[in-house]
Amino acid sequence: MGEKQKSTLKVEYGYNLFIYLKKTKMKYIIFFLALLINFNLLSQRTYQNISKIEGIKSLTEFKEFLSIPNDGKDKQEIYRNIDWAKSRLSKLGFDNKLLETSFLPLLVSEKIVNPELPTIGFYMHLDGQSVDLSKWDQESPWIPVLKKKIDGNWEEVEWSLIPSKLDNELRIFARSSSDDKGPFLMFLTALRILDKINQKPKFNLKVILDFEEETSSPGLPEAVDKYQQELMADMLLILDGPGHFSGKPTLVFGNRGISSITLTTFGPITPQHSGHYGNYIPNPALRLTKVLSSMKSDDGKVLIPGFYDGIFLDNKTKKILNRIPSEDQAIKYRTKINSVDKVGENYQESIQYPSLNIRGLKSGWVGDQTRTIIPSEATAEIDIRLVLESDPKKLINSVKEHIKLQGYTVLDYPPSDEQRLKYEKIIQMNYKISYSAFRTPVDSKEGKWLEKILKKTYNEIPVLIRTQGGSVPISPFVNKLGIPAVGVPTVNLDNNQHSPNENLRLGNYFQGIETFISILIESYK
Repeated sequence: MGEKQKSTLKVEYGYNLFIYLKKTKMKYIIFFLALLINFNLLSQRTYQNISKIEGIKSLTEFKEFLSIPNDGKDKQEIYRNIDWAKSRLSKLGFDNKLLETSFLPLLVSEKIVNPELPTIGFYMHLDGQSVDLSKWDQESPWIPVLKKKIDGNWEEVEWSLIPSKLDNELRIFARSSSDDKGPFLMFLTALRILDKINQKPKFNLKVILDFEEETSSPGLPEAVDKYQQELMADMLLILDGPGHFSGKPTLVFGNRGISSITLTTFGPITPQHSGHYGNYIPNPALRLTKVLSSMKSDDGKVLIPGFYDGIFLDNKTKKILNRIPSEDQAIKYRTKINSVDKVGENYQESIQYPSLNIRGLKSGWVGDQTRTIIPSEATAEIDIRLVLESDPKKLINSVKEHIKLQGYTVLDYPPSDEQRLKYEKIIQMNYKISYSAFRTPVDSKEGKWLEKILKKTYNEIPVLIRTQGGSVPISPFVNKLGIPAVGVPTVNLDNNQHSPNENLRLGNYFQGIETFISILIESYK
């Protein structure tokens, strides 16, 4: 940076901070001055401390939003969240439009800074997974609680602790705190900070809010077909998901897609006494487990012919993967496992391939309900994570053909009495293709722009993830509208999303605000 640029930067930052301080209450000024000790105003992290101050102030609003239940299966709850989001975006100068679908609508909010500038879309979702109230270590998942780890346990503390003794390790426990209301509040707070210091975003904004992401966004493909103009943008940023375990700033260039299969095997028409009929009537649970075990080797590789077709990790790809700090040992330690599947040479390689996972099994009764019976049926729920090279229909058909080779008659409906008597082995197979994978090249224009921003903001090279293992339902944007998409994850990896005691680390909340400010003030060309 030349001396003239430094001078201009100093004047700009100095003026903006002066304006900000004029608008900030005295107690926050004192807090701000304390944080400025040994802080270089010319550094690219000038907005770090503003992010903390405004982040603290925004927690009241965050708590209010988290207090609105958002089960994606409850339309009434979802519409309360839609109204809340609309009102906040309207106050920031956004024009809101509900895009109706056969399911729940999408909310698209647009702010034109300058018609001549490009438009960047920001995708988030505001629905949450259902909760098991008995598993939460607090009164309610919708009454946000602040906790601190003391002697290995999370203990509730008063919210008033934050301004007086800032601790980045404090956590907010509530449903959707990290997935995905937290990033939405980070984004709103970043926009408000820019307003306070008289800064405008350097591009037009289009916020796309999904309210059924946790139910696979069934209305999204329809919306993309019907509202192409309303959804079009020059690029799409996905504000969802956790960052890398290292805590370093992270960019995600792709996500796996997902499809699911339900398999049911059949035994006697009703459960039968295992003493009378054991050794005589075949057990459907045993038959199902044999089918499932035939699908994978002991080292975790899928044995179904053609499952990995089209996937080749060349030297360029391996180089990208090898630049990601290894998390293999951290995963083993966190999950308390001794060994891992051998689909790839390491974790990052493993998620470049489609996966076949048994996510649930059911047959008979267990625990206190155990009965000495031969069950009448057994069911397995399977998910298949897709990569860009995967053809979901081809993969599902390969599973079907594999089952046939095990001697089964495959139906997509429960068998009739006649079919039960006619066929030796019957399995019912139903499937659903939710959405495909997407991937934007790491060395794309969009990737280089974001990498430059994060490197400048945090003075370190961000972690660049080619493909993340989880799924985000935005492939229609990328694959049909041709919009390049990159994920900007901000929440802590150990956030318990979808599970009891979901949480968001305060340090991640403040850093997320800073990240979004840094993006909003950088020209996209």
